[in-house]
Amino acid sequence: MTTKTVAIALVLATLVGLPTLAADIYLVRHAEKQTGVSEDPSLTETGRLRAANLAVVLKSAELEHVFTTDYKRTRETAVPVAESAGVEMEIYDPEGLDALAARLLKSRDSALVVGHSNTTPELVDLLGGEAGQPIVEAWEYDRLYLLLTDNGKVTQTILLHLPPGTEAPHGK
Repeated sequence: MTTKTVAIALVLATLVGLPTLAADIYLVRHAEKQTGVSEDPSLTETGRLRAANLAVVLKSAELEHVFTTDYKRTRETAVPVAESAGVEMEIYDPEGLDALAARLLKSRDSALVVGHSNTTPELVDLLGGEAGQPIVEAWEYDRLYLLLTDNGKVTQTILLHLPPGTEAPHGK
């Protein structure tokens, strides 16, 4: 073997052994919830359909973590995804978004975070992504953020929309 061949073999062996430094972080607001029934409502039929669609959309995402707040609507949104990915849901405190953001950026694992109309854009911002306009509390449930990371930093924010589609009420 020539010196050049040995050097190339060493470089390739080193590159193959390096762990990946990139991860995908998905963030979504819980799906449609029932109104006027309790302080901790379940999802509506449309919300259950949206949660099932989320599992289909993320089927190939190779998620290693599914984070959710400890509310019925967020857990019910996360269940189909967690089951499809074969991972346990992990409860996070919506008052501790700084700690969750640090954990997500430090990790090299792909994750889904199910939150709320106020916490989801806030977490996108804390991670270094671009949240855009505030989520409309009354009707907007279709936003799915994809944050691409490399070496613990967000490199790109992709905004997707999750079926079934929702539209602003007429006149808004």
